[in-house]
Amino acid sequence: MRKTFWIAILLIATHPVFSQRTLLYCGKLIDTKTLQVSSGMTILVQGDTIVDVQKGYTAALAGDQVIDLKNRTVMPGLIDCHVHLEGETTADQAKEFRENIADIAFESTVTAKTTLMAGFTTVRDVGGVGVNISLRNAIRKGIVIGPRIYTSGKAIGSTGGHGDPTMGYRKDLMGDPGPIDGVADGKEACIKAVRERYKEGADLIKILASGGVLSMETNGSGPQFSEEELRAIVETARDYGMRVAAHAHGAEAIKRAIRAGVNSIEHGSYMDDEDISLFLQYKVWYVPTIIAGKSVSDSAKKPGYYPPVIAGKALTIGPRMTATFSKAYKAGVKIAFGTDAGVYAHGKNWMEMVYMNQAGMPALEVLRSATWSAADLIGISEKTGSIEKGKWADIVAVEGDPAEDISVMHAMKFVMKSGVVYRDDH
Repeated sequence: MRKTFWIAILLIATHPVFSQRTLLYCGKLIDTKTLQVSSGMTILVQGDTIVDVQKGYTAALAGDQVIDLKNRTVMPGLIDCHVHLEGETTADQAKEFRENIADIAFESTVTAKTTLMAGFTTVRDVGGVGVNISLRNAIRKGIVIGPRIYTSGKAIGSTGGHGDPTMGYRKDLMGDPGPIDGVADGKEACIKAVRERYKEGADLIKILASGGVLSMETNGSGPQFSEEELRAIVETARDYGMRVAAHAHGAEAIKRAIRAGVNSIEHGSYMDDEDISLFLQYKVWYVPTIIAGKSVSDSAKKPGYYPPVIAGKALTIGPRMTATFSKAYKAGVKIAFGTDAGVYAHGKNWMEMVYMNQAGMPALEVLRSATWSAADLIGISEKTGSIEKGKWADIVAVEGDPAEDISVMHAMKFVMKSGVVYRDDH
C-alpha cells in the first residue's frame, strides 16, 4: 500500500495534470511576422498559452474543446499603443468639474470592455488622472473585463503646457500643480515626476514634449521641454526600467525628444525631413494616430463644439497627420499602431487601419503594426504579437479577409485573451 502511494505521488510530480486543451480550427491564419496567410490551420491552446500551431485540422482527443473558425480569418490579438481608457472627449468642456474620480473609474470599465470586444487584447494607456493604474490592476485580478494594460499613469507636462491639468482655469482655481500632479519644470522636478510615476505603479513614462490640440493653449506644436529636461526624464525612466513615449506634434519637439532617447514619438504631426533622419538613425518608433486628427477636425466643423482656441488647431491637424504618415512610411520609419482612443469613440480603433491603408501602407503591414510591431515597442514581443508556440493565447478572428479588404476589421467575431474566450459570434 505504501509503495503504491509513493508511486502515485511520483507520477503526479513527473506527469502533472494539464488543463483542458482547446483546438481552434482556422479557415485562414495570418502570420503577422512573415506576412503570410495560410489556410486550414489548427491552433492548440492550453491554459493561457499557445502550445502548438499545426497544418490541417488536428483531430480532437477526448476532453478537448473545439472552436470552429473555419469561415473566419484568424490573427493575433490586436494591440493599440495609444489609448486613454478613462473616458471620451465631448463638447462638454465643464465635465471635468463635475466628475469625481469614482465616476471616471466606472466609465473606464465600460470603455475597457468595449476595447476588448473590438479585438484589442493589449493596450498602452498613455495618460489620465491615474485611474488607469487601478483599472489595469482590476483587469489583472479578473474584477473587470478588458484588455491587458500597460500604462503611464499621469503623463508628464510642463507648467501651462499640454499636461497642466489647470490650463485654462480661472486664476484662483489654478493653484501650482507639481511633479505629483504630472507637472514638472527643470531637471530636478522632471526626475521627481518620473519617480512619482514609478511609485504609483506606472509601466512606462509618457512625456508631453510639445503643445497639444485639445488643451487651452494657443500653440499646439511648439516644444514645451528643453532637451536637458527631456534627457533627465529618459535617463531616470531607464534607471527604473521604464520606456518613454513622447507626445510631440511639432518638428523641433520631435528632434529634442529623439535626441534625448525616447522610445516612441506619438502623433508626430509636423515632422520634417530632419526628424525622419533622426527616426531612422535612433531607430525610434512612430505611433501615428491618424484617426484622432480626423476626429477632432470633423468635430471642429460643428459650430460651438470646441472653444475657438482649440477649434483652430483641430481644423488643421487632420490632413497634416495623414500626409505625415504617408511620408514617414515611404521613408522606412518604424511604425507601431496607435489611435488616441478617447479622442474618438472607443471600439472604433479599427478605423485607424483603414486610414493607414488609404495612406499607402499595405493591409498586411497594417496588421503587423497592430500586432508584432506594437508588441516590440511595448517590450512584450516574446509573449504576444504573433501566433506561435509558447506565447500568450491572444487570438482574434474576423469575418472576411483583411488582407484583401482591411475594412472587414470592423467585423470582429471572436476574441480570446490569455486562453479565455470573451467573444464568439456564430
